[in-house]
Amino acid sequence: MEQTQTYHVHYGPAKGWSRVDLGELWRYKDLIWLFVKRDFAILYKQTVLGPAWVLINPLLSAAMYTVMFGVIAGLPTGGAPQSLFYLAGTAVWGFFAACINKISATFTANSAIFSKVYFPRLAMPVSTMLSALINFVLQFVMFLALLLFYVAKGEVAPNWALTPLTPLLLAQVGLLGLGCGIIVSSLTTRYRDLMVVVTFGVQLWMYGTPVVYTLSMIEGMSRPLYWAMLLNPMTAPMETFRLIYFGSGQVTPLMWALSLAWTAVLLALGLSLFSKVEKTFVDTV
Repeated sequence: MEQTQTYHVHYGPAKGWSRVDLGELWRYKDLIWLFVKRDFAILYKQTVLGPAWVLINPLLSAAMYTVMFGVIAGLPTGGAPQSLFYLAGTAVWGFFAACINKISATFTANSAIFSKVYFPRLAMPVSTMLSALINFVLQFVMFLALLLFYVAKGEVAPNWALTPLTPLLLAQVGLLGLGCGIIVSSLTTRYRDLMVVVTFGVQLWMYGTPVVYTLSMIEGMSRPLYWAMLLNPMTAPMETFRLIYFGSGQVTPLMWALSLAWTAVLLALGLSLFSKVEKTFVDTV
């Protein structure tokens, strides 16, 4: 008689970095994709224009910045057309800001799901980052259409040879937003009032980043402020994006070294906090 072997799978709290199981996260890729589709369904449910808001929002923001900072304030754009300059800044920053703002509510917004069924908790913030990335891709297509229009008019000269760097740039921005977002989400399980200041903090961070102005303008105004802005991890991606598509960004190896270092530190800190909080958050949320 053949013996029947019985297998038992035990789930328990892991320690240290073993909790961040990338292999397990990959096995749940279908669930991550379902979360992405859920985010879109919830966001545009019962709206008149539906997904068109993905394009309308950056267009309205770019138009507002053009009037406020381009026409009224007269800030330089490094030779790039104003509408194109502000649309690029809005799209890149919008991707980063969406990662932080939405991921920061991971535990509080999904506590009902987390308390009922097991799946890698990191799947939720990763799906949120992917949703923000898809929104950016749609906005990027609109940006490219406007870019080609100005290229045909001879008003802008992109560095086409550098365009393959765009996916790497977006990966860095996404990981930075993921790191910041999961840090905030981990802290909000105990300090709910932190959610109130997140939106304001992200908005303040935007004005400390060369989104509606160029880094070269800051360098001409104040050298100490210029060096302070080099510490901002979003400065390098913004200026690199302009270097690629406008040929006017100011990028240095030091700038990228600082940005990548900040990204690695914040992502590592976020994953560590997330791993600790996910074990006990049901008791505090």
